[in-house]
Amino acid sequence: MRVLVDTTIWSLALRRRPAGRNDEDDRLVRAWEELVRDGRIVLLGLIRQEILSGIADRRQFERLRDDLAAFPDEIILTSDHVRAAEHFNRCRSGGVAGSPVDFLICAMSERLAVPIFTTDLDFPRFARHVPIRLFSPSNSP
Repeated sequence: MRVLVDTTIWSLALRRRPAGRNDEDDRLVRAWEELVRDGRIVLLGLIRQEILSGIADRRQFERLRDDLAAFPDEIILTSDHVRAAEHFNRCRSGGVAGSPVDFLICAMSERLAVPIFTTDLDFPRFARHVPIRLFSPSNSP
């Protein structure tokens, strides 16, 4: 099963030093490492952009950019943007707010039929209103 990995997990795995992680963080990073080894990562260009944003050191930026080149971007279609807007509207009418980027991630997850691996607590709220699945390392094959 392929998994759409959100920025929160990439950041935890690539930008946070191991000494700054707790046991739960380490468990999530191990799950991410397994997905990488198995070639099951789904990456979106907008997540790539978020991962690379804010890196002031040019060499670190280039190293990370080059490492991420191993993961091709899934193509985002016009219909994905329309579906994201539908998700936004459905969630808003249910009292749940989110960003356009988050709803585009939801739309892509839905179209590609892949779960989302994230620590962002907004996604479980979205899942009550839109047809997405969340990845948990405990339920990975």
